[in-house]
Order: sequence, then structure tokens, then C-alpha cells
Amino acid sequence: MGKAGIKYNQFMPAVSVLMPCFNASGTLPVALESLSRQTFTDFQVIVVNDGSTDGTRELLENWVAGDKRYQLVNQAHQGIVAALNSGLGYCHAGYIARMDADDRAHPERLARQVEFLDQNPGTALVASRVKGYPQEELREGFTIYLEWQNALLKDEDIRREIFVESPLAHPSVMMRRAELENVGGYQDHGWPEDYDLWLRFYLAGKHFAKLPQVLLDWREHPERLTRQDSRYSLENFLRIKAHYLVRGPLKGRDALLIWGAGMIGRRLSKHLVRQEAPLTAFIDIDPDKIGRTRRGLPILSPGDLQGWWRKSSNPVVLAAVGARGARKLIRQHLTESGLQEGRDWWGVA
Repeated sequence: MGKAGIKYNQFMPAVSVLMPCFNASGTLPVALESLSRQTFTDFQVIVVNDGSTDGTRELLENWVAGDKRYQLVNQAHQGIVAALNSGLGYCHAGYIARMDADDRAHPERLARQVEFLDQNPGTALVASRVKGYPQEELREGFTIYLEWQNALLKDEDIRREIFVESPLAHPSVMMRRAELENVGGYQDHGWPEDYDLWLRFYLAGKHFAKLPQVLLDWREHPERLTRQDSRYSLENFLRIKAHYLVRGPLKGRDALLIWGAGMIGRRLSKHLVRQEAPLTAFIDIDPDKIGRTRRGLPILSPGDLQGWWRKSSNPVVLAAVGARGARKLIRQHLTESGLQEGRDWWGVA
């Protein structure tokens, strides 16, 4: 594709950076400056102004006038998915790097990701570790999420835990354009568009990677899209998980047990039943729940697992307990019972 330091090719750059933005005048200068400081220079930046009303358009017009690698696309406000797809139409490179208008790319980001994809032709996309900022805005839940996400580096680790949460920071990802197109590009189903894309990559058998270096500073703030847009609600995360679970790990199964009869397990089961998943029982450690029913199905104790398992020819377990540390304890019990994660059971919370 290219080497660090190569001059920009305006006709066929090595990398197209895709950046949608809406009312981002307060953060755009930092994001754009971070791209201008990249050690890898053979790239174009497609900035899609999605109907901003705060001076974003004027700021971008001034910026692109000073650097031919930047191109501004203006459109009426249509939302993140429409902006991404509009921008893709202007991307000329074989590698597509995502970037948000409120984040900071480290100088070596593009160089390291291009080098990795050049050297690993079987990998569809590569992300990086990220650091949350500013420190005073980082909530405990976001920090825990970053710790979990940053620990998933290898393809097998990402695939194993992909139904727990979105395992990649979208603005840290560089993808092969051909692979992105092969899975249908960005789609709008009323749930997180990036998680939807990763799950389609997963079902298609594509390979993931994450570089161990922190190459992106991921801004957290009250106006962040994931805090404001209903598509990122818990209910929509459960909807998307159910949709892809029945098309992946649950396909061909004759019995499903959900470990966790609490709020997450109950709400996830609703969406799974709607998708005709073969739900037959719940499991829980709460003595007040064991022996009762949920959705007309029995709530078993962990000690009942082996007997339940032997009743079916192709059963599966979903671990749906969101309490911190719960998945580790469930993993220990299921492993000791001879069940293999990613084959016999999946974590979904």
C-alpha cells in the first residue's frame, strides 16, 4: 500500500480517512491537527459535514483550502450512518481509516496500521488500544469498558468476547475497503452501526486485530453520540446481540440456557424468543430465584447444569450477568464442567 513518509498521491492515496461530523467546531481543530501530524502522509481525509449549524462548515472550508489532502462533503443532517456512506463514496483508497471529529490520533497511528495490514493480508481490519480523555470526564463504567476492550488484542480473543460488548473503538479502526464492501458497508437498523459492522465481519468469518500501542485518544463528554442517541441504549444493544446470536452461535442449536435470571437475562431472553431461539431454561445462583420460573421456564441452580446439558444433542449456554467479576466466575464453573467458551457457551454481558 505505502510506506511512512511517502508523498501524497491525490489520485490514489494509500489511506482514506473517513470523518463524519455534526456541530463539532469546538473539537475539530484538535482532531484535524492530529491527522496533519501523521508520520505517514499518503492519505486523504474525507470530512462529511452532516448539516452542522455551529460554524463547523466555515471552519472546514478554511481548513481544506490549506491542504489538498482534505475534502469537505456537505449534506443536510441525516445522521451518522448516512454521513458515513456519503463519505465512503468519496474515498479512493484501498484502506479506510475511521476518525471522529472529537478524538486525537497519535502521530504513528496510520503508519503502524498500514504496515500491519500490508504484512497481514488475511486480516480484514486492525484497531488499536485507546486512551480515554479528558480525565475529569471519565466515568467508572467507561473506564471499565476501556480496560476490557484494550485487553482484547488477538483475533481469537475478539471473536470469543464479541457478544459481550463492542470490542473495538470505531474511530481507531482501519479496514480494507474490499472487506467493508463485501459485508455490506454501513447499515442503519436503529442500533449501534459500528457494532453491527463488527458482528457482520464476525459472521462472515473475517479476521480482526488490535495493535498493542495506544494510537488514539478517545474523547468522553456529555454530548457524545453514544450518550445522546437512542440507538446506543441498552435495549438496542440487546436487540442487536439477539439478532446476530440466532444467526451465529445459536444457529442449529436445539436447546438454549441463559445463565442469569436477572434484568439482563430477562430482557435479552425477550428478544431471543422473538427470534425463535430454543430457550428452555435459566440458571442462577440466587436461592430466591432457583426453583421459580421465568417466561414459564424453570430457573435452575448451577448444580443442575450437567443434567440439563445431557438432555439435548446440541445445547448452548449464554452467560448474561453484568455484575463485575461475574463472567469470570461463570467461566470458571463452565470450564470445570467441560464446556468450551466460543463453542459451548458465550458471554453476552
